[in-house]
Amino acid sequence: MVAVMRTGPGDEPESTDNTSDTHPAGPLRVVDPAERTPGPGPSGLTAEEMADFGAEMDRLRQEILDSLGEDDAAYIRRVIDTQRRLEAAGRLALFAGILPPAWVAGTVMLATAKILENMEIGHNVMHGQWDWMRDPEIHSTTWEWDNTCPSSQWKHTHNQTHHVWTNVLYKDRDVGYGLLRITRDQRWHPVYLAQPIYAAVLGMLFQWGVALHDVEVDQLLNGRADAAVSRERLREVGRKAGRQVLKDYVAFPLLAGPFFLPVLAGNMAANLARNVWSFTVIFCGHFPGKVPTFTATDVVEEDRDGWYVRQVLGSANISGGPLMDLMTGNLSYQIEHHLFPDLPSNRYAEIAPRVRESCERHGLPYVTGSLPRQFGSVIARLFKMALP
Repeated sequence: MVAVMRTGPGDEPESTDNTSDTHPAGPLRVVDPAERTPGPGPSGLTAEEMADFGAEMDRLRQEILDSLGEDDAAYIRRVIDTQRRLEAAGRLALFAGILPPAWVAGTVMLATAKILENMEIGHNVMHGQWDWMRDPEIHSTTWEWDNTCPSSQWKHTHNQTHHVWTNVLYKDRDVGYGLLRITRDQRWHPVYLAQPIYAAVLGMLFQWGVALHDVEVDQLLNGRADAAVSRERLREVGRKAGRQVLKDYVAFPLLAGPFFLPVLAGNMAANLARNVWSFTVIFCGHFPGKVPTFTATDVVEEDRDGWYVRQVLGSANISGGPLMDLMTGNLSYQIEHHLFPDLPSNRYAEIAPRVRESCERHGLPYVTGSLPRQFGSVIARLFKMALP
């Protein structure tokens, strides 16, 4: 890995465009092999090897697209129905939350519903994974999720920026979320000594960190963001967050009458559980110790084949079985998700063995491990990068 930028908070090179969503290879799309222009990439593979890997991934993607049908549509409708039933049951149980068993049951059901809605439903619907159904209620242009971040802003920072520039320092804002030092290519500063504390707070308040992501508060403080744009985005966040706060912390507790406090506490606990779980899954998929970050020079002249290779290098899976897959929004297959972000998530388990075999054949690492192992590796990395 070539390390050419060693900068700290607010010290990004002036030449680095932190807001551009345009990939050097142009719009990311499936291309005919004859159109390919091999690029260097950071993997050590030859241009021919990367072209071969890219062609295999293109064929696999098209194969899945051609096979989508009613079974897939039934899957997402079933998950949405289950999530809504869980939420309704959880909120009803919390109305009897003065009784400890009812409070625990209600909180667990509500937390599970919120995790399902954010991970397997909201995240994947807004990726456009289910747009092929042409169902106006389950579509990336209409879905608004149960989160303080407006869907429009999330789709910008996540779909148009993160998935284009995965793990590229100063282009992918998910690298440290403007708060944490993830790589030695970020110049150390004494402020990072406390980053294990920052990370813990970010995990507990993760939906708020996501909500402020597109506002670019760090860049605004450094004078590198458009103040007018940031203010407008912040107003949008305020409107969306206001509705969420009103729903969870005012309306439903008031409906409980004398049991206001148990319902309020249950909603707070459910949101906390969802936040910590989402933070854990996302960081395990991107920043275990074996997963590299990249600099701007690593993606110079990167084409579609190089982009595929970088998705493998910059991702990690979580092993654990079907329940783990469901509760992570199938981000337990983060490698497959980064390769094919617009394919329905229920297909990742099917294609994972073929992706892994292709990676091994091409000499690409396929990082996977249990949740405790991956999260332990993330924590170790955060502590290590906190030091000079």
